[in-house]
Amino acid sequence: MSEARIDRVVTRGLVGAGRPGYPAEGVELENNIWIVGDDEQALVIDASHDAEAIVSGVGDREALGILLTHGHEDHVNAAVEAARMLDTHVYLHPADLFLWRDTHGETLPDFELADGADFVVAGVEIAVAHTPGHTPGSVCFIAPALGTVFSGDTLFQGGPGATRWDYSSFEQIVESIRTRLFTLPEETVARPGHGERTTVAAEMPDLDAWLARGW
Repeated sequence: MSEARIDRVVTRGLVGAGRPGYPAEGVELENNIWIVGDDEQALVIDASHDAEAIVSGVGDREALGILLTHGHEDHVNAAVEAARMLDTHVYLHPADLFLWRDTHGETLPDFELADGADFVVAGVEIAVAHTPGHTPGSVCFIAPALGTVFSGDTLFQGGPGATRWDYSSFEQIVESIRTRLFTLPEETVARPGHGERTTVAAEMPDLDAWLARGW
């Protein structure tokens, strides 16, 4: 068996078209899709905009599942099609089903994610950490053997994810980061849903600044 590795696929697409609060044509977003595995098997983290790009990133490996960090449109809009093309399953925390339905209606994910659940790919364990705040069902995926946490829209280079919606909470996202991510080894690499990676060590000193600014 070859060594486990992390591949990054960047996709772009329009979200919010025709929805309140968005321009009529929608907003273009760029997303990271992370693929963890070796030469034989892979797990996909998030499914944004372009199912064919996801399938291409997996290649001829066996896809063990598509794990979603949360239910926002730009993280799930390619999930159903990508799962069909890869003949695999979609996993989402149930607290974000209301957001998933905004995109996919009555077509549901295959399985629910639960805090503390484990996945194994290429001999590497990936643990689910429920990190609400950005959305009620936001999760991060922690891979200690790879020195990595896939932080979705919970933690970015420069601070926490947005909490501007009625169902979001700045206090909650900060608590999630403080108790679930900042307790990881400081050298842990955070690979977010958008933008470039960072580390726990790089972000931890700014916690008081985030609290002071309130976002």
